[in-house]
Amino acid sequence: MRRALRLAAPALPLLCGGCAPAGFWLLHPRGPVAEASLQSWIVDTASTLLVIGPATLLVMWAIWRYRRAGGKGSYTPGWSHSLPLEITFWGAPLAVVIGLGFYSVKGAFDTDPAGPGVMSRTASADGQKPPVNIDVITTDWQWLFIYPDRHIAVANELVLPVHTPVRFRLTSSTVATDFFIPQLAGQIDVMPGMRTWQGLIANQVGTYDGFASDYNGPGFSWMRFQTRIVSPAEFQAWEASVGKAGRHLDYAEFDRFATPTINKYDTTVEFSAVQDNLFDHVMQDVMMGKTYVTPADMTEKKSHKLNNGQQPTGRPLDTVKDERQ
Repeated sequence: MRRALRLAAPALPLLCGGCAPAGFWLLHPRGPVAEASLQSWIVDTASTLLVIGPATLLVMWAIWRYRRAGGKGSYTPGWSHSLPLEITFWGAPLAVVIGLGFYSVKGAFDTDPAGPGVMSRTASADGQKPPVNIDVITTDWQWLFIYPDRHIAVANELVLPVHTPVRFRLTSSTVATDFFIPQLAGQIDVMPGMRTWQGLIANQVGTYDGFASDYNGPGFSWMRFQTRIVSPAEFQAWEASVGKAGRHLDYAEFDRFATPTINKYDTTVEFSAVQDNLFDHVMQDVMMGKTYVTPADMTEKKSHKLNNGQQPTGRPLDTVKDERQ
């Protein structure tokens, strides 16, 4: 055993090469919703190990003690019952199931996307502040964040004030995907013609990664956004600045924006004078069959056909419509 460990030791740095702390977003929550999700994960993992660990050790112990050659266990073919063992075998799993049931219900209410309970029970007064409402619309392959109460919108960037409740409504104008900011909010489906919800409070100023966590086409890898958490004063200044943006956002402009676009260079676009109820308009139109067709040269199937079944070698994606200015 010692020799095997010595031989394996040089490989440990290779195994841990991708374990930089910055990559473990889920283990570094920056808000009560993400903290509640992490707590549920820890409880689930610990409960599982509480059952699997001892069971595995007992199996190994039984194999060793009752082995054919050299085993020290006594052979008792007439044995039939042991009250202590019965209590252990039934009591331990029952206790784990009861504990998991309690924490599952608690965790479900704490992180409920329609209204995370943990947001209203936060220790400070954060949960009592007026929320910032944001409508999220996904396209192929961009994010549009609308601040309906402020009549502004930003594409591919999310700006939020610290210590303030945020309520999201989410829908897709194309295919289903997932909205995920690991350090702030749990993953939630974003579906065409449907509305989902999510909520968060950010406890710390900073910049956090958000992204689409469900594959939805060739632009999926670039469907990311930065979430900037700023002070209330900075948020008000940013809001005033976006309110002066030269581009306005009505339904016709959204139609142009929703053209399939691969945002390779993290381009952000600011809009002012956002049309009222734009989110509902988009969702209703998609429910009625509205689609945004992906150009043939942006699909692998068409590219294969044009190249006689070979791997596409013609126009690279960056010569297709990568961005809309």
